[in-house]
Amino acid sequence: MKQRLEGKVALVTGASSGIGRATAVRLGREGAAVGVNYRSDKDGAQTSVQEITEAGGRAIAVGGDVSKEDEVKEMVRAVVEEYGRLDILVNNAGIETERPFLEMSLEDWEKVVAVNLTGAFLMCREAMRVMVGNGGGVVVNMSSVHQRIPWPHFTHYAATKGGLKMLTETLALEFAGRGVRVNAVAPGAIATPINREKLDDPEQRAAMEKLVPWGRWGEPEEVAACVAFLASDEASYVTGATLFVDGGMALYPSFEGGE
Repeated sequence: MKQRLEGKVALVTGASSGIGRATAVRLGREGAAVGVNYRSDKDGAQTSVQEITEAGGRAIAVGGDVSKEDEVKEMVRAVVEEYGRLDILVNNAGIETERPFLEMSLEDWEKVVAVNLTGAFLMCREAMRVMVGNGGGVVVNMSSVHQRIPWPHFTHYAATKGGLKMLTETLALEFAGRGVRVNAVAPGAIATPINREKLDDPEQRAAMEKLVPWGRWGEPEEVAACVAFLASDEASYVTGATLFVDGGMALYPSFEGGE
């Protein structure tokens, strides 16, 4: 495979499993040196690092909570110190919890917003400071079909993904003249650990598949391939866009289900 990211340095948040791991591994195989971020699953991050290095790439595990300003600054500093630059940021870290709206506490709301939206803000700010100083870079925000499709009982999650869409578009506009492209990838039903309960239940699995025009769950590697494209020079004229990786799910106006 042609290494489209040779000489580039990437930082992927939430990269100890699922889409984050697949993305970190794909960027590494495309030639980028990768900072593999984790919050609590250090072993998972080390597994991601090992997979990259065994394929001949370069990677380090970088601990830190994206919702904590000081830890975000340290994450970016660690990657720049190790590799000398930062060219690509993938904001993948995110959480979701199911709560009927009238039972949703302020703590429930603030926890999801802190990671999914404030975390993306902090990571973008610190990484883009480095990118602007280096003459340019790329940000890919991991959104969701729920930036477009409402999701009852997950109001906080859907609100953060809607906010992430506007964060992506606004930063793309503000930094177009400074060499930084900002895009988003919006997965639908992807076979990741967060969906293990649905995947293991034949009825839930089949119900979700009925909502996907392509008729199946997506794989993390399929999302990672789209991130790699947006991070590469092949997408040099793409900024402010959201690429839906969902088997057509977002074509429906609403549904009961989720990423």
